[in-house]
Amino acid sequence: MQVRAKKHLGQHFLKDEKVSQRIADQYGAHNGCKKAIEIGPGTGALTKYLLNDKQTEWWLLDVDEESIAYLRERFPELGDHIVHGDFLRMDPTKLVGEQPFAVVGNFPYNISSQILFRCIDFKDQIPEIMGMFQKEVAERVAEKPGSKKYGILSVLLQAYYDIQYCFTVDEHVFDPPPKVKSGVIRCTRNDRTSLPCDEKLFKTIVKMSFNQRRKTIRNSIKALLPASYPDNEVLQLRPERLSVEDFIALTQWIEQVNPVKNS
Repeated sequence: MQVRAKKHLGQHFLKDEKVSQRIADQYGAHNGCKKAIEIGPGTGALTKYLLNDKQTEWWLLDVDEESIAYLRERFPELGDHIVHGDFLRMDPTKLVGEQPFAVVGNFPYNISSQILFRCIDFKDQIPEIMGMFQKEVAERVAEKPGSKKYGILSVLLQAYYDIQYCFTVDEHVFDPPPKVKSGVIRCTRNDRTSLPCDEKLFKTIVKMSFNQRRKTIRNSIKALLPASYPDNEVLQLRPERLSVEDFIALTQWIEQVNPVKNS
């Protein structure tokens, strides 16, 4: 049977075997991870090579019923590990239990950022995220402070993961070819078991800062500041100048100067 690439699902199927193999080779089972979910496997171009890793328990998850039927026919050995479902809406622990699991895939471009934010929700259970994204998204995740590409996703991912930009993939290796290039990244969980600040407040500050990135931090987060407070030179900067550590320090400072409002 054949699977039609569906535009509304952001599907672009890999057709280059060498590229598929190269992407699969980036997966490293970080911290001895024994389980992995491939999101959006489509026709199994990447799956074929991922399954060479016999030490990992693989799960395939796709929202496309046509792809699921194809995958069940092509990889019958996976049995009930081929699941029709939406990673953004489901609880992955219902598949893998409470054990660590990696997230890999040629991610649908129209929801790739949402997939990364969802991974952050399960950061303590996901030691590795590896896969292909629209190049712009991949670069944004890996970007360092000081760049216009550096933003909310950069800070929140880098707070918990070490990011490696692996390589760029050209448009012609897909069917149908996308209008943009792709980038493969590998994110591995860092040593932070938790942030040394209120994590909910940290996320709020990061999002408020970048939602008005042309303004200084002082103007962006003024709703979190008390009527009077000691001077902090960070407040004079724009958000792209701040590292993860700077945002952590800023969160700690706000907890001190406005403990009632931010409790």
